[in-house]
Amino acid sequence: MWEGALVAQIVRRQRVSAYVAFHAFALQESDDADLPVPFPDEFPRHSFIGTHPGRLDIRSGGHTHTAVLDVEVWDGVPPPQDPADWDEQAEAEFASTSGQVAVWSGSIGRMDDDITLADSGGLWRVRVHCVGRAEAAALSEGEGTGVGVERYLIQFWPAGPRK
Repeated sequence: MWEGALVAQIVRRQRVSAYVAFHAFALQESDDADLPVPFPDEFPRHSFIGTHPGRLDIRSGGHTHTAVLDVEVWDGVPPPQDPADWDEQAEAEFASTSGQVAVWSGSIGRMDDDITLADSGGLWRVRVHCVGRAEAAALSEGEGTGVGVERYLIQFWPAGPRK
């Protein structure tokens, strides 16, 4: 790294659970009254992630289970993860009007925990990593549900230049 380079710093970490149903959960702007496409409308059934304004859809490997989400908020682009450590990785843009993000389940709706990105809204980049997809799928085929078999690392950072 060259002298004077800005190194991204982690601002906050949060661990939340996502109840997955029908292979689906989402991260959605907490102030969702004006979203043009609320979850689960137009959920992408065949891709790892999908986006709509104020919403990030995530397709799980398992039908019904509780996934663990480790969410990190960074002040700049986080260092890359080793792809060998993850089953899936994807990156997208996410707009938040409030700076708060809610986790939504495919069957029970909004979960209890909100994710704090910032004190106000803004445009973000988000990188989603997942491991345990095959194990979650096998559980769904067998006895049913599990907790923490499928794990996610979700990293947010401001979409614009660092200040």
